[in-house]
Amino acid sequence: MRAQEYQHTLQGPAIFAGVGVHTGEYIRVAVRPAPAGSGVVFVRTDVADRDNRVPVSGEAVTKTQLGTVVENAAGVSVSTIEHLMAALVMLGVDNATVELDGPEMPIMDGSAEPFVQILDRAGRRRQDAVRRYIEILEPIAFVDGDKSATLKPSDEFEIAFEIRFPSAAIGRQYVDLPMDERAFRSELADCRTFGFLHEVEALRAMGLARGGSMENAVVIEGDRILNPEGLRRPDEFVRHKALDAIGDLYVLGAPILGRFEGVLAGHAVNNQLVRALLASPKSWRYRTLVPEFAEAV
Repeated sequence: MRAQEYQHTLQGPAIFAGVGVHTGEYIRVAVRPAPAGSGVVFVRTDVADRDNRVPVSGEAVTKTQLGTVVENAAGVSVSTIEHLMAALVMLGVDNATVELDGPEMPIMDGSAEPFVQILDRAGRRRQDAVRRYIEILEPIAFVDGDKSATLKPSDEFEIAFEIRFPSAAIGRQYVDLPMDERAFRSELADCRTFGFLHEVEALRAMGLARGGSMENAVVIEGDRILNPEGLRRPDEFVRHKALDAIGDLYVLGAPILGRFEGVLAGHAVNNQLVRALLASPKSWRYRTLVPEFAEAV
């Protein structure tokens, strides 16, 4: 049977380290194999006085300013998880334990490509459990002014995104892609996060973006891109927004069979869509791709 019909975990541990973009802390990470059906669970190895396990779910998302933060009932949190989550879902990793010794995932180069390379080195292992997909049965949307995020029925996962910025360095950008592992690797994984210089300075005054630099983000000043190497793609900005959305959707715990459309959306709008979906059980069902289990499970 096809690989996508079954759950997968890692063949062995994936070990890496890097700086958190907001905390500026140097964080060590080990992504380890996990049992079938366990999903993605973050474990804060630096926390010993209370429950340090933070299972990922739509309800576990507590903050969405400049990144996605998950938190457990004991108040232990992990931030900036979206790039790793995007790599996990698009490489078909259903179950993983992510151990880290600090409060934030390393930003690496600002894209998902380092995580793809790390997961490739660890390898993947098929498990004796059927993978569940979230099949979208009817459109569901969250709208906040001119920002919106929508999920619609589709036979495959598709993603479309539109952004508009007054800066000539960005302008209006639009991307619309059928999305599987191959497309993710070739079209989205290397696209970096971005920010404006004046915003970075304001964030640092608030105690954020302490680890941010042109090593891990595209930085814009007015109509100019400050990074000496320039862009990796002409529309790198909107492609990174699509990458973020993929990671934000995976807090649902299963890959999606449906079409995502985002307009000017960010982490907050993406998570509101996740919550709207969870609150509307008639809009979706779990489905497997194994014929004898093909109906809702």
